[in-house]
Amino acid sequence: MAFALGAAFFAAAAYAGILAASLLRIESLPDGPRPAQPPVLWIIAVSAIVGGFVTAHASSPGAIILLAGLCAILAAVCCTDMQYGIVPDVFTILPLAALLAYAVAARQWQIPVSAAVPFFPFAIVAAISRGKGIGWGDVKLAALGGAVLGAQTATVAFTLSCFAAVIVAHVRGRRGDPIAFAPYLAGAIAAAMPLGTVV
Repeated sequence: MAFALGAAFFAAAAYAGILAASLLRIESLPDGPRPAQPPVLWIIAVSAIVGGFVTAHASSPGAIILLAGLCAILAAVCCTDMQYGIVPDVFTILPLAALLAYAVAARQWQIPVSAAVPFFPFAIVAAISRGKGIGWGDVKLAALGGAVLGAQTATVAFTLSCFAAVIVAHVRGRRGDPIAFAPYLAGAIAAAMPLGTVV
């Protein structure tokens, strides 16, 4: 029963995130990845599966609500990056700032440390590539994922997402083209959520 309720709750959260993304007025970058239609049904289905597992093993109702909110953010990020090649700050900086404020108030210092661990390598790559390989939206999303998942889980998840992005680009014959990388990061965060989170 808990699995079914969690699946429905997270699916609704993902749908809310998709709707929120559709309300934003965003212009695609001329040198960004090719626009693509996000796989809405897949995003909702994956969110439902993640929600079922998270709810069945969650430590508190607060954790379920927090992770459902994160699921909505990840769904929105997938849609905006695939359609416009942009990860809006509203989906990364605001929730990250809220988590960091909570961490300071609760003296949960592992949260900012976990956010910093993926932030710095991603920021270095973004600076070197001038946003062409990894954009700054990806950097902020990685920091958010690190804050939620913890440094160790995030490192493994993001490493696998990088390999997945390279393999997919190779298979599709787009090795030199820009790709929407945020959906890979979002997928890695969602897949890792049932394994446990810091918050």
